[in-house]
Amino acid sequence: MWLKPEEVLLKNALKLWVTQKSSCYFVLQRRRGHGEGGGRLTGRLVGALDAVLDSSARVAPFRILLQVPGSQVYSPIACGELLNGSDIYWAIATGATLEEINRHWDWLEQNLLHTLSVFDNKDDIASFVKGKVKALIAEETSSRLAEQEEEPEKFREALVKFEARFNFPEGEKLVTYYSCCCWKGRVPRQGWLYLSINHLCFYSFFLGKELKLVIPWVDIQKLERTSNVFLTDTIRITTQNKERDFSMFLNLDEVFKIMEQLADVTLRRLLDNEVFDLDPDLQEPSQITKRDLEARAQNEFFRAFFRLPRKEKLRAVADCSLWTPFSRCHTAGRIFSSDSYICFASREDGCCNVVLPLREVVSIEKMEDTSLLPNPIIVSIRSKMAFQFIELKDRENLVEGLLLRLKQVHANHPVHYETSPSDDDMASPVFYSTSICSDKFGDLEMVSSQGSEEREKEKSPLPHPEPLTAVFQQSGSQSPDSHLSREQIKISLWNDHFVEYGRTVCMFRTEKIRKLVAMGIPESLRGRLWLLFSDAVTDLASHPGYYGNLVEQSLGRCCLVTEEIERDLHRSLPEHPAFQNETGIAALRRVLTAYAHRNPKIGYCQSMNILTSVLLLYAKEEEAFWLLVAVCERMLPDYFNHRVIGAQVDQSVFEELIKEHLPELAEHMSDLSALASISLSWFLTLFLSIMPLESAVNVVDCFFYDGIKAIFQLGLAVLEANAEELCSSRDDGQALMILSRFLDHIKNEDSPGLPIGSHHAFFSDEQEPYPVTDIADLIRDSYEKFGKQSVEQIEHLRCKHRIRVLQGHEDTTKQNVLRVVIPEVSILPEDLEELYDLFKRAHMMSCYWEHHRPIALRHDPSRPYAEQYRIDARQFAHLFQLVSPWTCGAHTEILAERIFRLLDDNVDQLIEFKAFISCLDIMYNGEMNEKIKLLYRLHIPPALTENDRDSQSPLKNPLLSTSRPLVLGKPNGDTIDYQKQLKQMIKDLAKEKDKTEKELPKMSQREFIQFCKTLYSMFHEDPEENDLYQAIATVTTLLLQIGEVGQRGSSSGSCSQECEEPQASDPPEQDSVFAEAGKSPQAFPETEGDWTVSLEHILASLLTEQSLVNFFEKPLNIKSKLENAKVNQYSLKVLEMSHQPQPELKLNNL
Repeated sequence: MWLKPEEVLLKNALKLWVTQKSSCYFVLQRRRGHGEGGGRLTGRLVGALDAVLDSSARVAPFRILLQVPGSQVYSPIACGELLNGSDIYWAIATGATLEEINRHWDWLEQNLLHTLSVFDNKDDIASFVKGKVKALIAEETSSRLAEQEEEPEKFREALVKFEARFNFPEGEKLVTYYSCCCWKGRVPRQGWLYLSINHLCFYSFFLGKELKLVIPWVDIQKLERTSNVFLTDTIRITTQNKERDFSMFLNLDEVFKIMEQLADVTLRRLLDNEVFDLDPDLQEPSQITKRDLEARAQNEFFRAFFRLPRKEKLRAVADCSLWTPFSRCHTAGRIFSSDSYICFASREDGCCNVVLPLREVVSIEKMEDTSLLPNPIIVSIRSKMAFQFIELKDRENLVEGLLLRLKQVHANHPVHYETSPSDDDMASPVFYSTSICSDKFGDLEMVSSQGSEEREKEKSPLPHPEPLTAVFQQSGSQSPDSHLSREQIKISLWNDHFVEYGRTVCMFRTEKIRKLVAMGIPESLRGRLWLLFSDAVTDLASHPGYYGNLVEQSLGRCCLVTEEIERDLHRSLPEHPAFQNETGIAALRRVLTAYAHRNPKIGYCQSMNILTSVLLLYAKEEEAFWLLVAVCERMLPDYFNHRVIGAQVDQSVFEELIKEHLPELAEHMSDLSALASISLSWFLTLFLSIMPLESAVNVVDCFFYDGIKAIFQLGLAVLEANAEELCSSRDDGQALMILSRFLDHIKNEDSPGLPIGSHHAFFSDEQEPYPVTDIADLIRDSYEKFGKQSVEQIEHLRCKHRIRVLQGHEDTTKQNVLRVVIPEVSILPEDLEELYDLFKRAHMMSCYWEHHRPIALRHDPSRPYAEQYRIDARQFAHLFQLVSPWTCGAHTEILAERIFRLLDDNVDQLIEFKAFISCLDIMYNGEMNEKIKLLYRLHIPPALTENDRDSQSPLKNPLLSTSRPLVLGKPNGDTIDYQKQLKQMIKDLAKEKDKTEKELPKMSQREFIQFCKTLYSMFHEDPEENDLYQAIATVTTLLLQIGEVGQRGSSSGSCSQECEEPQASDPPEQDSVFAEAGKSPQAFPETEGDWTVSLEHILASLLTEQSLVNFFEKPLNIKSKLENAKVNQYSLKVLEMSHQPQPELKLNNL
């Protein structure tokens, strides 16, 4: 493969390489240790070095160097494989052969060697060859990608190896694989990295040692590119306990992007339930391919860059050039085509961007192809503008797709445009075209007029259709003429801009308009330009009557959301006269309740009231609603939901930007989370709640034009302006006061209205006036010093930090659950943590491979902490088998089913971690009576059911014969009368029994038989197995006789009641303790007559045998079980799935 030319010093390299061929300009070299002479000592040493560095991807054995005469420096331009570097060489690749390198040598001789003689300058020779080789690399790269997609055999072979090596269930889909090196300390292990939909896996077989790593994506807490002592670029995977470094010598950028996408997709799908339903691509993990992930990354960048709706799907991307009349030339860039938009972004960031909604487009036409205008197309829009794109390689397919989508958009959303008679001549054209440009569009014009009539019928009467600032005008008290003159100058500048760059949503967006926005948008144009920059105007025009219908449906309804809205209405800009009366309050109420009705997943969140109140000041009520939709659903994604994940992600990104741009401040404030907590309101309210309103609206101007980037850079500018004071601050409280005072004294000298203070104006007792900062200067500084951050960089940082934030929520959930459980159990906290991880993994494994499971069983972060992770009966059975001390052989699964039914109080087929641990704690740390009570409850309803699959087996063990005597002989010849002991022990237990405790029902003979079977199975393979069997046989005989005695006593008692009333003074024929056994509770009718025994009978009987007492009271070690469970949890799940082709049947039967 051809390499990007890289300078190589030959002084030391000659020891490792041997020259095979040479010419005036090129040298072909062979690596020592390969080919002829490989058996010599030097060759063996070099070969050994290559093998240690990488066992299966060694240094290419051949390379070609560019030799510029008179220079001591050579450039390697071709070798057997495309490589990254080790030391000063571009190293490691596999499969290089002499034939392959000779092909490159022949090409150079035939195509370049004779051409180079015409150059006089050495530098020209080097530049020419390097440029030619770079072109070859580009061609080879594109053909290699195509070949990879067209050759499924290699992928199929890798899939077979992946399945054989890791033995996952069939549902674990392999996405892609790479040759790589995994570092263990300073030792590299060469092998293969497999990336599947749920796991990152690594396999290596090196020097007779096999290494397998399986890392679930949901366990990854950090994914980053870093460097170590040996390599400058590695990928580091950080989990809870370990860090793993992977070095990719081929396609490192590609591997990292795929990893990032897979981690993001899986974490959102499994941990972020609120986003799951919004992105259909996350709901079908089995369909994910490498190409899908690359397309998803490009799609997300496209939506973020142009701030388009989440539903927009990118259809085509092509390099092109756009005619820009203001610069009188074609500007190079890329055209993006989606379902409803055509967009253009210049190659130079910020030079020129265009957003063309297809509903604005009139025609798309191919023009004649000429040498000056190759492959041109013309896109005409309704405001009598046309956009010329040239140099489109696949013009035919692009235009065909655009025309198809254009037809569909016009069919689904007939165009409705109107002019408002109340708008002045200057402002009106900002939004609305006054006419349709030619007769051939008469049909569309007819649809437009019909739509206007229908919309007039549907429109709900709104009390104040104008922006609130038009109703509640404020005039400044100081030099109003100067303020008005500044406003008029701004309006004039914007008017000139509209003439040159366009006045609709389709305007050319350049650096010039950014500078105008940074100066502050004129009051009369602010609301309208907000609509254009956010493209809310398209939503407004596409949904006539939608807002009015929402208002009618939502008003008058009473729920928790409306109560929260009512509580916050009067806290929204209380200083502004528009919200000191019912006019503004009513408009705010309608917009907020309508949005909550439109999007119940968000409903209403605090800070939405402040944002909406400002939108209402500068936009009409319906326009303010669509601006709110744009902010909540496009411009600030995931900000306004249950956990405000989006805001937390941006806070984490902000911390990293502080470290990058303000290192001294970051070094002083070791914990930047304090600054992040202060700045959270900056992002949630766009500085509206902590800065005077007349200044904060300029920030909102920049936000609507540049998106979240404007808030990041302004936040950095604020911190930089206060860096010196912050570095000298003593604590977080003082830092908060410094920033609050600074923000409160930011003024807007150009504002025509009265200054309105922020909520933080509480520094009125100062002795000296605090210096005032002009908002225009602060915004200008933010663009000059921190405006280099691109949308692509911000989106990459968001993806990186979303992992951290979601895992932070998982840690919080874990700590809250453990904090509740720890005081109630005796299991050590560190063991509880491992049990929680096993419990969570059991839940996750079912999410990985059981796609038939209902949505309700997935992780739901909106639930209380203790209820977020729950497991079903089958998952519990696996976990019980791994960690329970009560292993009963084949009977273990039956016992697990009964325990699950006992713990499932609400019969929803799910149990929480707390219930699981409480049961496990009794098994490991409970006293004997607690363990026997648990076993007793497992053999009565509801744990034991009529349909229990082991409850119908008859008991035929001769050890349980009821004819055995109650007086047994001991080995030394003594005898023990157990009957007397039992009477006394049962009486004592009855006295000590807590009267408030609910009495357990007595056990029938069928239930008692199952109880005995469980005890027998528990003793299997115990060191004292024989003694335990003898002891339980004795106890069982006693209990059977107790039950029979109680049964006879109950029968005789009922007979005497039928004959005559018993005398109170008559002594009972049977001991009262045993007679009590004959009373069967009415709630539990017995099928075998009146044979019953109680918990007290069983416990007292077991206490008579020391071997049984020792068995139940011996200390148990859970740590060995936990270590074994961590190793075998996956294999047990795989084994279960391989033996159950229809796993859902078992769940339904439980």
